[in-house]
Amino acid sequence: MTLSDTQEKLNRGHDFDFPGLKAVFINCSLKASHQGASHTQTLMDDAIAIMEQNGVAVTNLPAADHRLAFGVQPDMREHGASHDDWPEIFWPKVRDADILVLGTPIWLGEESSLCRVIIERLYAHSAQRNDKGQYVFYGKTGGCMVTGNEDGIKHVSMSCLYAMQHVGYTIPPQADCGWIGEAGPGPSYGDTLDDGSRAGFDNDFTRRNLTFMTWNLMHVARLLKRAGGLPAHGNTAAS
Repeated sequence: MTLSDTQEKLNRGHDFDFPGLKAVFINCSLKASHQGASHTQTLMDDAIAIMEQNGVAVTNLPAADHRLAFGVQPDMREHGASHDDWPEIFWPKVRDADILVLGTPIWLGEESSLCRVIIERLYAHSAQRNDKGQYVFYGKTGGCMVTGNEDGIKHVSMSCLYAMQHVGYTIPPQADCGWIGEAGPGPSYGDTLDDGSRAGFDNDFTRRNLTFMTWNLMHVARLLKRAGGLPAHGNTAAS
């Protein structure tokens, strides 16, 4: 959906700056780009637009377009995998980003299998430290976006956001958003309906939560960057 008048006014009507902030959005849809438009990506595009209009450098990575090995090591090729795009394509961007947003559809009440692979690959770096001796994801913020036509937005967000904070991400208030249609088979987010409208685009709850999530990610990332991350007292391996 295009940004609403309210969202556009928020982008123009402030004196915040977000210098040097970088964000990575990983779309964990099971649908590769050549298979058609992703409903999850359609929702993520609005959050991306808000960030880009406020000067945040955004990288968008569709997980299904790449060959990601499963496992909990930084480079699974060193552990028997024939291919692994994580070390060269995903990890440098995730490592250097101030904000990470996971986007996932709901399948059988849970996040996608690709989303779990991404979470496990994040966990693969849990032995690494930043220059303060903290876990490598300290000082970064994380959020989650969910689509589907069955219940489970809060359940999926709970799982994803717990995992992200466990490996060191800071989770801002209201750091998740999503859209679900009526239970059972039916249109997915962004599908064209019989009257020509797009499913979910007029949902005020989804639009509001997307706005909250995006701005809170930027605000907290800005605060952390200006503060040089979290103080290291009490949270390093030596503590």
